[in-house]
Amino acid sequence: QVQLVESGGGLVQAGGSLRLSCAASGPTFSTSGLGWFRQVPGKEREFVAAINWSGELTYYADSVKGRFTISRDSAKSTVYLQMNSLKAEDTALYYCARRSPGYGEASLSPGGYPYWGQGTQVTVSS
Repeated sequence: QVQLVESGGGLVQAGGSLRLSCAASGPTFSTSGLGWFRQVPGKEREFVAAINWSGELTYYADSVKGRFTISRDSAKSTVYLQMNSLKAEDTALYYCARRSPGYGEASLSPGGYPYWGQGTQVTVSS
């Protein structure tokens, strides 16, 4: 059974940094594309970043490009989101997501991910 557990969220001042981690259990982590999404109350879940199975291909929302970096460590079955130069508008509940085993390409749509973590809150004070 696939489970995802996020950590690393918290309260940070604008301009600061946070590193989110998402530990995955379950088989064949290395064959799955992975993604990070975020959501604020009253709005739809929003794509943030995604990475393919090998880590060679990464994708970012325009709003975070140049500030956030997604990476993966298949030996640890963990995906990371390094967030720098944080802004107040980055405040949200951040979710990691995993594609089904064998779906190694990244997806920019929430519909491409059947497995989700419980979310970790990121709050940026201005």
